[in-house]
Amino acid sequence: MASLKTIAQNKKARHDYFVEETYEAGIELCGTEVKSVRGGRVNLKDSWCSIVDGEIFVNGMHISPYEHGNIFNRDPMRVRRLLMHKKEINRLYGLIKQTGYSLIPISLYFKDSRVKLQVGLCKGKKLYDKREDMARRSAKRDIERAIKEQNR
Repeated sequence: MASLKTIAQNKKARHDYFVEETYEAGIELCGTEVKSVRGGRVNLKDSWCSIVDGEIFVNGMHISPYEHGNIFNRDPMRVRRLLMHKKEINRLYGLIKQTGYSLIPISLYFKDSRVKLQVGLCKGKKLYDKREDMARRSAKRDIERAIKEQNR
């Protein structure tokens, strides 16, 4: 059984989008980037994925430069290639072009010793959807608080 260790999560993605499906993709990193990822110095907040010429890339993902690195440190905001099967990439490309979906990175994690990125096929939420979610969360919190006080 593969051990999973979460490095970073994109909490804003679940707030701004409806996540329809999720996919696992490998990510192409350089040596000092892996060391920064192991230190948890990653930000997925405003990142997105794009498909160009049958390859999938992640844009806007920030991996801080490794402190003990040297001239081999790369640009923290560089575009990184994701590793997925060609069949999956073509399917996602078709969905994105037709139905208005977006590819948004949801989390970055270690699966055994490899770095993986969970990519979500997402549809954007409208403002009223966000308000509805916030109202549902606050109602759930109120109910839990009331149950907790009753049990005292």
